[in-house]
Amino acid sequence: MTALLIVIYIVFVSLGLPDSLFGAAWPVTHKDFGIDESFASYYGIITGICTGGVSFVAGKMLRKFGTAKVTLVSTFMTVAALVGMSFSPNIVVMMIFAVLLGYGAGAIDTGLNNFVSLHYEARHMNWLHCCWGLGVTISPLIMSAFLSDETSSWRMGYRIVALLQFAIAFIILLSLKKWDKVEKSIVKENTEQTAGDAKLFDLLKIKGVITSILSMGLYCGMEFSIGTWGATYAVNTFLIAPDEAAKWISLYFGGIMLGRIIAGFASMKLKDKTLIRAGIITAFLGIIVFALPLGKLSLVGFLLIGTGFGPIFPSILHSVPERFGITYSADLTGYHMGGAYGTGFAIQLIYGYAASLITFKITPYVLLALCAGVYIANEVTLKTLKHNQHHP
Repeated sequence: MTALLIVIYIVFVSLGLPDSLFGAAWPVTHKDFGIDESFASYYGIITGICTGGVSFVAGKMLRKFGTAKVTLVSTFMTVAALVGMSFSPNIVVMMIFAVLLGYGAGAIDTGLNNFVSLHYEARHMNWLHCCWGLGVTISPLIMSAFLSDETSSWRMGYRIVALLQFAIAFIILLSLKKWDKVEKSIVKENTEQTAGDAKLFDLLKIKGVITSILSMGLYCGMEFSIGTWGATYAVNTFLIAPDEAAKWISLYFGGIMLGRIIAGFASMKLKDKTLIRAGIITAFLGIIVFALPLGKLSLVGFLLIGTGFGPIFPSILHSVPERFGITYSADLTGYHMGGAYGTGFAIQLIYGYAASLITFKITPYVLLALCAGVYIANEVTLKTLKHNQHHP
């Protein structure tokens, strides 16, 4: 189990690598293709639909093929997508490869999150997502090294990340036998996982599921909006260069990584619900700093926001089996991720258009409203689950 855990840590890095590339490169990419900045929202729609769509059927795929094979094929899909995006002659071709990227990411995400939530402690879930944070922190730094006055300079950033992804896919390939051995032993120990397929709407009727998914969706709305538009916000609001904006975004993703390191240790003493609350409050304070009239120094709020964001996503996912049982945890994990991604990308789309038409200065206020929504949805979920325990 320890050797497999190390491999899963590495795979989580690969999950993060592509996620921050698009936003970091976009201030230059849209000029290369000769299109408006607001088109970035379409990328969010495409990847959101594909990632979320796969998440809704991931439970069936995982039961049929196993986590290892799904992860391997999906990682190679992301490699092909990144290479294709780097050679895209226009935005249409790039968006076609974005479809492939979304499908690959969604399958990996659901499979590994369900696997870890079932068989590892909360600290591992946070540290594994910290590895995702490492991936999304590295990507903008790689991209910033290649961004220049040449509009096509962003392409090499995509290719370098594709090489890293390929190396990680090769590690998964070499460890397939270990995955299969561990998965078979786990199935024997947890026979409930072999349950038949459940209908979507039957599972959504479970009390607390909808608000739990909503809390993740509103959170994703914040995370995706900053990830996609954070660099553009910095460039438009403070008139800084795209390469400097990419470095500020790395501070945000670095904060997420830091938050998950801290949460991993804190989870040895604190429950998931406490970590979620602490994360929401910390993010709220970071958004206030973001809103203060400090000039570009207010971008330091990126670090505090990211730190607060750190434990929210992994803690909600880790709590799924505890909240709703393990029988259909793979399906419910997929529904959480699919619903959250759909909601998150819809919010990011609306925000992107609104900010482009009005002003990106609305960003802190939008984030404050969303953060309050996450807190309310999470508290309603906890209250509902507590009521269910007292009234079976």
